Amino acid sequence: MSKPRRADATHAPARRTPDVNVFDVLMYLFENYLYDGEPHPDRDSLESELSQAGFDQPEIHKAFDWLDGLQEFRRQIPLVAASSHAIRVFTDEEMRKLDADCRGFMLFLEQVGILTPASRELVIDRVMALQEDEVDLDTLKWIILMVLFKSPGEEEAFASMENLLFEGPTELLH
Repeated sequence: MSKPRRADATHAPARRTPDVNVFDVLMYLFENYLYDGEPHPDRDSLESELSQAGFDQPEIHKAFDWLDGLQEFRRQIPLVAASSHAIRVFTDEEMRKLDADCRGFMLFLEQVGILTPASRELVIDRVMALQEDEVDLDTLKWIILMVLFKSPGEEEAFASMENLLFEGPTELLH
C-alpha cells in the first residue's frame, strides 16, 4: 500500500486557528500514523505530537473519540445481509449533513461493491459523529477511505476506493 497522495499532504495547521476542526486532526493521524501500517506511538505520545503540530486539545480529544466510536460501532453493527432490494432511507438530520451528491456517491459505491450495507452504515455513523453542519463530497470520500482502512476484511474495497479517489472511476467501469 502506498501513502495517500493528497495535494495538501499534511493537515497540521501552520498556527492555531479557529477553523481547524476534528477532520483535520483525523487526516493528520491517518496520513502520518494509521495509513502506514507501522506500529504507532501510544495515545499520550500522539496527543503530545498533535499538540506540538498545532492542534488544540478539544479537537484532539474529539478525534480520538471519533476513532474510538469507529471501533465501537464496528463491534456493535449487526451483520447486514447484502440485498439488491433494500433501500436506505436517510433521516432528516442525515440529509442535512449529507447533500444529494454525497448520498448519490454512497449509493454508487454500494452498486459497484465498494461499500456493503454494513460499511455504509458505519460511514454514516462516522459522518454524523463529526460536529460539522454539512460534510462535502471530498470529506465524505476521506471518511469512507478511513472507515474501509480500519475495517478488517475490507482490503479490496479500500484499494478500490483508493483508486477511485486518486485515479478516477475508469477502473470501475470495466
